[in-house]
Amino acid sequence: MGVTLRRAGAAAIVEMDGPPVNAIGLEMRQGLQTALDSLRGQEGLERVILTGAGRAFAAGGDAREFDAPPVAPHLNDIVEQIEAFEVPWIAAINGVALGGGCELALACRYRIAAPSVSIGLPEVGLGVVPGSSGTQRLPRAVGLARALDMIPTGKPVKACGALAAGLLDALDEDPVAAALSLGADVLAAATPVGARPAPAYDADLIAAARATANKKQRGQIAPQRAIDLIEAGTQRPLAEVLPEERAAFLELRVGAQAKALRHIFFAERGAKAPAGLTEDAGDFSHVAVVGGGTMGAGIAYACLNAGLSVTLLEMNADGVERARVNVEKIIGQSLKRGLITEEGAADRRARFTPSHDYADAGDCMLAIEAAFESMEVKHAVLGALEAALPADAILATNTSYLDLNEIAACVADPSRVVGLHFFAPAHIMKLLEIVQGAATSDKALATGFALGKRLKKIPVLAGVCDGFIGNRILARYREAADTVMMDGALPLEIDAAMTGFGYAMGPYEAQDLSGLDIAFANRRRQDATRDPARRYVPIADRMVDEGRLGRKTGGGWYSYAEGSKAVDPAVEALVLEESAKAGVTRTLLSSDEIRERMLLAMINEGAEILREGIAARAADIDLVLVFGYGFPRWRGGLMHHAEAMGLDVVVAKLRALAEQDPLVWTPSPLLVARAEAGTGFDG
Repeated sequence: MGVTLRRAGAAAIVEMDGPPVNAIGLEMRQGLQTALDSLRGQEGLERVILTGAGRAFAAGGDAREFDAPPVAPHLNDIVEQIEAFEVPWIAAINGVALGGGCELALACRYRIAAPSVSIGLPEVGLGVVPGSSGTQRLPRAVGLARALDMIPTGKPVKACGALAAGLLDALDEDPVAAALSLGADVLAAATPVGARPAPAYDADLIAAARATANKKQRGQIAPQRAIDLIEAGTQRPLAEVLPEERAAFLELRVGAQAKALRHIFFAERGAKAPAGLTEDAGDFSHVAVVGGGTMGAGIAYACLNAGLSVTLLEMNADGVERARVNVEKIIGQSLKRGLITEEGAADRRARFTPSHDYADAGDCMLAIEAAFESMEVKHAVLGALEAALPADAILATNTSYLDLNEIAACVADPSRVVGLHFFAPAHIMKLLEIVQGAATSDKALATGFALGKRLKKIPVLAGVCDGFIGNRILARYREAADTVMMDGALPLEIDAAMTGFGYAMGPYEAQDLSGLDIAFANRRRQDATRDPARRYVPIADRMVDEGRLGRKTGGGWYSYAEGSKAVDPAVEALVLEESAKAGVTRTLLSSDEIRERMLLAMINEGAEILREGIAARAADIDLVLVFGYGFPRWRGGLMHHAEAMGLDVVVAKLRALAEQDPLVWTPSPLLVARAEAGTGFDG
């Protein structure tokens, strides 16, 4: 609908109404401008109350408009008109006020919010800076330190924190009623934010904010530009800096990082159950989880967080106690971080039952197996669940690699079986791969997606293959890293190349964290089916044979003997020894060359995953890599990055590498077809 305007005695109420979140698109801006024009000069008008319909005040600009030229009226002009209006405006904030919504609130003379409100400027998450005075007005409202904490990170604050910081003036369950009854003297005494003095320049605060952005948002442009603008606002007049802010916003929104972040933003919102499902999910208010280790405890706690009752099954009394301790440890961590209250902890404990008797889960309509990654173990667990649970209960497996069809074959009705691949720690990581086997029913699939929604996960549908989407690409990534290491680079150089790209850690540091024995066991599982013509690098096997399993043994690809990571000369010697043994003439590779080979390997594997139908959309691969494997979000995911490189360029580079090893580097037929057609993956 846009914007509605009505009089209430001496007050006018302007309500933004654009379901579901009152995004400030062209229609909303036009409505606000019309309201401003209509209100000018109205007789008897003493105040204007700005609020939002539904569950939001306003959740920022409409990102769908960012690829087109800006169209008037512009939000920055509306903000200036509101602050300069002949009678004061009051923001009655009933729901989230983010981005442009926060900037509209800052333009108002007084701000009243419901206690449940979140407010902030998250624009850096879309690769831009606030473009309608946020970098200038927020510091005047909350001070330099708080503004530097909020704007470059994009972190919103809850209403109580916003009140304490000075961003809000009052809290009330009914903000509109409170705005109508606000005393005229109180309103008259309120100073417009833009008229307040700028906070004093503080070089230490600015430097600390830049250091934090360099560490946590390495490679991203928007956070540093936001700090530039905040810094400028401490030294120059508001009217002088506002045009620079607007120019920065318009420049960044058409940049590569903003486009990549918008791609992920829309891909995340498009992650949902397939439209063609013919059955609804079953009832799963009581869930059974089998396996009380790190993964099983995390899954159990995620379910408890979602309000579900959980019976966690183990083999014996000792296992039950370990499971109880593991879940209790997560509860304790959540309490310490302030994520839950003591009452919330007690509620979770009341809904949690560890047991070694499968009969205790006899009424569960959903069971999630998170036992050891062994086909024999999986079959034993599913057999026990089949005997104990109702005949129409859904049986899910958290397998990371194993063949879902073979797992399901042990059950009389394999249509009940679906893969639910969680990522550790399962109560924190947002990704959930939902694996559809050959027999998986629509009900089982719908239940998986319903659980993902209940747990607030990002669900991605995957087909059956070794490793599904994410672990299959991870295996190719690690294989490429090993061949690069064999041919001329050291682990530190490879890790540095990938962290330079935007990963939080490189492949070898990541292996040290997870444990080299995990990948070793997976390689042994694949020994019987590995193509003998495919190059195999034995360096990681030597590492395991020598007891170098990573951080847990004090040494892996790096040494951790002194409590911090350090290069281990013995590992470098091992690499050189294996290269010589294989007759390799090592060639010095630059960071760009290392990075290129690693990315090309993953892109080619991703294209094959698409061609085989393991993933339905390129965007699904992007979601998996970003939310499960550390691919930098600001690059838009693996397949988006390939399109940004140019698929014709990708194919040409793969063909050049294929001259030395065609088995590994021959471009996927899908890549070639899309490059020749000049379209993207989904074209």
